[in-house]
Amino acid sequence: MRRIAVLVALLAMVWVTPAFASSCPTDMKEIDESLAKGTKLSAANLEKVKKFRAEGEKLHKAGKHKQSIDTLEKAKVILGI
Repeated sequence: MRRIAVLVALLAMVWVTPAFASSCPTDMKEIDESLAKGTKLSAANLEKVKKFRAEGEKLHKAGKHKQSIDTLEKAKVILGI
């Protein structure tokens, strides 16, 4: 029974990880599109958004998708998206 539980957990991880990976590029695209349209953010907030966007992409490329999503979400909150 324990082996089955471990197997199910491993299979769940294999199934969920690609879902996280695919949402990172979507989040980055939304941020980029919002920035391209122009914002009324202060210079400080605009700098934060750019920092979070860059860090999110770096984390995504490193395979740290959950952290990437969390970081990109911070940028999206500042942008209001």
